[in-house]
Amino acid sequence: MRLWAGLVSLFLASCGKYGDFKLPAAGGPSRDVRWIWEPEADAVLGRGAAGEFDSVDALNPSIARIGPEYVNLYSGWDGKVWRTGIATSPDGRAWRKKGLLMQPGPAAWEGAYIAANGVFRHEGDTFSYWYQAGDPPQIGLARAADLGRWEKLPHPVLKAGPRGSWDERGVADPFVLNAGGNLYMYYLGQDRARRQRLGVAVSKDGVEWTKSLANPILELGAPGAFDENGLGEPAVWPHFGKWWMLYTGRDKKEWRRMGLAVSPDGVKWARVGETALMNTGEGWNSRVVCDPEVELREDGTVRVWFGGGDRPEPAENLHGQIGVGLLRPVPVVN
Repeated sequence: MRLWAGLVSLFLASCGKYGDFKLPAAGGPSRDVRWIWEPEADAVLGRGAAGEFDSVDALNPSIARIGPEYVNLYSGWDGKVWRTGIATSPDGRAWRKKGLLMQPGPAAWEGAYIAANGVFRHEGDTFSYWYQAGDPPQIGLARAADLGRWEKLPHPVLKAGPRGSWDERGVADPFVLNAGGNLYMYYLGQDRARRQRLGVAVSKDGVEWTKSLANPILELGAPGAFDENGLGEPAVWPHFGKWWMLYTGRDKKEWRRMGLAVSPDGVKWARVGETALMNTGEGWNSRVVCDPEVELREDGTVRVWFGGGDRPEPAENLHGQIGVGLLRPVPVVN
């Protein structure tokens, strides 16, 4: 078995798309903390009116602070096609929709499915948006010098893995962060048994990616757990000398909740407890909480925007809206 694993690793590495890497050490003094979730009761960005591109679902917040305002590239579903919309806010709570930003095409690989999860980052003078599209899903990249004029690369930048791999049937849900001069992408991978787990890749330029030989980095939960049926939508940040990850877990009824994992190096992850940290609420998010986007704040709290819905569907038609809350760290006294 050890010899076979070594041969597989050698084969994958020879393809030039796999490697052994770790994230740099997370900054700040090491502290043991537990996180308290404090969500706001009401959604902060709702669905559009009948006939609009986000009339059925408004989900997948992807948010960057640009000058004095927050910019949100989010996913809208009208019952037929996923598209990307844009909204702005002075404070991250009161959002003003600016309309449709991106839709499928012209690249054939995108099909009618675009940005049903994406990650938006602003580095220097360049805006970058990694997005999920296609069937099977893969991850593309669009770039812009200003928010009104985007140029998509013609091909996916992260593709499904080879036959027999953990992500051979699709890659999705990208989350990208910059650490130590490299870009790291956390993402969902699906195998032929339809298991959805999480992996990581590294890049210098956001276009050419090297997947980790350690993938998948987080496995499904135990039978009966909130995440026994699938993992997805990771969001990662450094704090207290560790790497932390929120992720969406799906149970057998397609209810979705968010769990927390921790890592010393961004590759070896362990769950923080066996129950969801962020549970479903009442009303608008009574069946689904998902799609985290994170902002580390100066006071040590983490603001989390998230998607929610009152229908437990596997992909869309959730009556999806976007909410916000705070993760508050509390020291653990030994």
